[in-house]
Amino acid sequence: MKLAQRGLFAPPFHAMSIGARAREIEAQGHSVSKLSLGEPSFGAPPPVREALARAARQDLPYTPAAGLPQLRQAIARFYREHHRVDVSPERILVTSGASAGLLLATALTTEPGDDVVIADPCYPCNRELVASFGGRIVMAHTFAETRYQLDVDAMETAWTPYTNAVMMATPSNPTGTSIPFDELARLCAAARAQGAWRIVDEIYLGLSDPDAQGRPARTVLATDPDAIVVSSFSKYFGMTGWRLGWLVLPEELVEPAQNLAVNYFLCASTPAQIAALEAFAPASLALCEEHRAELVDRRRLTLGRLRSLGLEVPVEPDGAFYIYFDVSATGLSSWDFCMRALEEAHVALTPGRDFGVRTAESHVRLSYAASSAEITEGLDRLGGFLEGLA
Repeated sequence: MKLAQRGLFAPPFHAMSIGARAREIEAQGHSVSKLSLGEPSFGAPPPVREALARAARQDLPYTPAAGLPQLRQAIARFYREHHRVDVSPERILVTSGASAGLLLATALTTEPGDDVVIADPCYPCNRELVASFGGRIVMAHTFAETRYQLDVDAMETAWTPYTNAVMMATPSNPTGTSIPFDELARLCAAARAQGAWRIVDEIYLGLSDPDAQGRPARTVLATDPDAIVVSSFSKYFGMTGWRLGWLVLPEELVEPAQNLAVNYFLCASTPAQIAALEAFAPASLALCEEHRAELVDRRRLTLGRLRSLGLEVPVEPDGAFYIYFDVSATGLSSWDFCMRALEEAHVALTPGRDFGVRTAESHVRLSYAASSAEITEGLDRLGGFLEGLA
């Protein structure tokens, strides 16, 4: 029997594979410092958990394909009150995690023969989504000088006559760095002038550092209201396993997106949607802000320890909960570094080959979403591992 080519050639997501191996090591009776996955240690706010328990005691029919109307309204209100932009609830589509949002965004914009520009390094699943719909990813080289982020020069260098979309992530996975807002505006304007879609991953936007006046980071919608925005309840709200996200769409894509969504998924999880309404309660938002501040403390702790171990951090993050550091000085490739750190020191990290080409063998991603105690233990173990290499 024939197997589709996409199933034969899709690479593994090594962060998940390493997580699986870490669980095997734990099953053998060892503790593992899990600094590989972007999974906040806080979990969902208590009001959200309590709402889920209440939802479980009621009937749970399908919701509309676009999501519960009251949840779409709550998301729109969050944009207005938190990010200072007006978004119609009609333009919001609730998805089964940001992954489903990225799938829909790609399905709506990519056909065979289309090129999609994306930064190198980037979130690996985006590349496979584009390939699944017959498109071709064109990697735009980035450098420490541009914080491993796309800028207009890099985008224009990667541009082809077939470019139909540009994918951006701010803050980025794996680097935790953001595109400066003025540069983001220039990127969107340049892509729009060429008739290309702008697909902007803002999954980590809520975890960005505030500006100098203490205001939350600005959404791309403040400069490009017709950008396709992908967001999630997973990171800022700590709801990873709930598999709930959303899209903000230009009006022309709303109906096509709903038609695709009902065919692909029917709808997002009903109990997760009901519970997510409580994510926007004042107590939940206040707690999420406390968690964001705690992550800044964990970032400071991790950066200091990595540098004390002689591991170079070319660019400091300003959001998300990732640090992308260079292991070249150890004499090991990033893959060997991560494999040996896991097997010998029981520290789980993610190699650069997940994320791109230029930094594939030189850089490693560390997630400081783990607790401070787990981070400290993991970096102590990493120090012992490095001493063994020396």
